[in-house]
Amino acid sequence: MDADMTRLEHLNWCKQRAREYVQRGDLRNAVASMMSDLGKHPETKEAGGALAMLGILAMQQAASGDREAVVRYIEGFN
Repeated sequence: MDADMTRLEHLNWCKQRAREYVQRGDLRNAVASMMSDLGKHPETKEAGGALAMLGILAMQQAASGDREAVVRYIEGFN
């Protein structure tokens, strides 16, 4: 990650890394990657725990093998 990235550039970087995990079938790490990477930019850091709650739900969906739900979680950020 480049410290000079815009919010949108950073968000796209987060999504791309998470998509790579999805492509490998590693849904849990796709969610974990997205959650972790969002915290690496000042404009996408977690606010008030709301993102953590979404991440917990997405992790439960990943654990159940719901690929489509994980993709919706990743692509839902804008």
